[in-house]
Amino acid sequence: MIFLFKNILAGYITVGFSLCCAFCAAQQAPDAHMYELNLKDTGIEIQPTMYGIFFEDINFGADGGLYAEMVKNRSFEFDDPLMGWSQPNSDRHSFNNKSGYASIVQDKLTGNKNYARVEVNDDKGYSLINEGYRGMGVKAGETYNLSVMAALQSGSISTVTFEFIDEGGNGVGSAQIRLSGKDWAAYNAQIKANKTVEKARLKITFTGTGVIAMDMVSLFPEDTWKGRKNGLRKDLVQKLYDLNPGFLRFPGGCIVEGRTLEKRYQWKKTVGDVEDRETLINRWNTEFEHKQTPDYFQSFGLGFYEYFQLAEDLGATPLPILSCGIACQFNTGELVPMEALNPYIQDALDLIEFANGSTATTWGKLRSDMGHPQPFNLKFIGVGNEQWGPDYIERYKAFDKAIRTTYPDIKIVSGSGPFPDGEYFDYGWQQLKQLKADLVDEHYYNSPKWFKEHATRYDGYDRKGPKVFAGEYAAQSVGIANPDNKNNWDCALAEAAFMTGLERNADVVYMTSYAPLFAHADGWQWTPDLIWFNNQQSYATPNYYVQQLYGNNAGTNLVTITTGNKPVTGQDGIFSSAVVDKTTNEVVVKIVNTAGTAEKADIKVKGGKLARTGTMKLLRGDSLNEVNGFDEPNIKPQQSTISTKKSSFEAQIPAYSFAVIRIKIS
Repeated sequence: MIFLFKNILAGYITVGFSLCCAFCAAQQAPDAHMYELNLKDTGIEIQPTMYGIFFEDINFGADGGLYAEMVKNRSFEFDDPLMGWSQPNSDRHSFNNKSGYASIVQDKLTGNKNYARVEVNDDKGYSLINEGYRGMGVKAGETYNLSVMAALQSGSISTVTFEFIDEGGNGVGSAQIRLSGKDWAAYNAQIKANKTVEKARLKITFTGTGVIAMDMVSLFPEDTWKGRKNGLRKDLVQKLYDLNPGFLRFPGGCIVEGRTLEKRYQWKKTVGDVEDRETLINRWNTEFEHKQTPDYFQSFGLGFYEYFQLAEDLGATPLPILSCGIACQFNTGELVPMEALNPYIQDALDLIEFANGSTATTWGKLRSDMGHPQPFNLKFIGVGNEQWGPDYIERYKAFDKAIRTTYPDIKIVSGSGPFPDGEYFDYGWQQLKQLKADLVDEHYYNSPKWFKEHATRYDGYDRKGPKVFAGEYAAQSVGIANPDNKNNWDCALAEAAFMTGLERNADVVYMTSYAPLFAHADGWQWTPDLIWFNNQQSYATPNYYVQQLYGNNAGTNLVTITTGNKPVTGQDGIFSSAVVDKTTNEVVVKIVNTAGTAEKADIKVKGGKLARTGTMKLLRGDSLNEVNGFDEPNIKPQQSTISTKKSSFEAQIPAYSFAVIRIKIS
């Protein structure tokens, strides 16, 4: 994720567009434009990885989002160990004789170093409440799986009651566990909600008095993705699946780097038993003044094993990104000395073994022990996120040498820095080209105008140089990192136009992904984002549907569509690209109309004949300012039938719209 300080923001970009375009112009008779669609194979293949997913734990995308855990700070590991927990009838400066009190005990011998010591003096007066991630979304009639580690240390406490309560404190479903003794033990129960509540909380009460130790207080919906116990949120993964992604990049993003090297993402701490994974503060918790989230931590219940598993579920190639030994250069920019870089390199080699190694290897055995004996078929690995300058290149060289020596078939993703041009970008590309890098990651967040103007960005790239990974991009309706950015139709339409240029240059561009992916409606830090959610619902933005139309209509081979013998790159506001899908024997034409008037496209076909009918999926809005929300989406694809004359066809393309046309080749 590109993060820009205010002084950089002020000098880098301001988006100040007036979106008062008169849509009545769209009602005028459409102008006719002539195009030639040549079905002759250009020899350029569309990579299976062309359209993918970038995941980063920003905007509560993992804990509180994709990872379906409902209890915040379940193992009391936050910097403030009782953050997220409240004791409404207790006073820190009292003996609490008429209630009780929870204190935190440290045990630094394990990764899960804290547990709660709960002293119950009056079971009628004491309760311990968890607030969840901006509440807990529960639905009437659905079941939630509770688990907890507990040990009765003294006294007569016999049972512990776990109860959902609504905003008014009323119970909406409960369950009990009966303690079995003084040794630590795992307890499980199920709560069935009797009311739908968006912002419920979990209330814990006790029968009897005494002292009880508690840890890993956990609560998951039973209905998770693929029914996996303690798994992922079903509606969010479904939206990812529906994108038909070619790859899944994880875990970020700037989150890979950390503000400091000590706080960087370390994949080895995210595998193995969940209860042993060490909690880490999220680097986005206080990054932005406009949205402070000091309660944002990573439990790593969603760790590297789960990411690989998710990629497999989605049919996507996994693309893990690792620290290169430089902390975020927008923060401290701490460097690992070159003579101390080897542990970082070893992490990369061990990760490849974890993903692909046999069960006879150390890390392959761990993967197998976690439930996946077969390799994950890792093909790509990223070194660094968006670092820049000689320090990055020097460290990249060391990674490159070690990985290619040990795993010559693995493709390495390198980076060109955080900006789409300028001295960092130019230097990075110059160096990486000399090093014969496999793929170079480019990032760009900019105005809708910029995206339309740069649809030809890759037309002049060296066809024999490194391939491009357009790893992070999104049109900004106001400005980079501005909290007022909206996922409006103006931005989505500009992205659709830009993506025709990515597709036309598929011999250079091998991977692309929008960013960021997720945002919690009550816990976001960055806008815009592809998918928004609250504790119960989620919705797809117009930008999502653009990505979905590309991902589900990627095709296999590039063909040409031209006007006046030139690519369609914005003439009269029209952008277009075309592919054939050899698996279905269809031609797929994408047409983006960014003009305020309707377009009648008269398309002549060379090099083959078409079936008499095809389909057209149309995405359009009533206003460039239009957005989707939690209700029925305003902007979503609408499908219709289109007729052809075998060697030509006409398509009516409304103002400000994106059309995808599929026709069988006869």
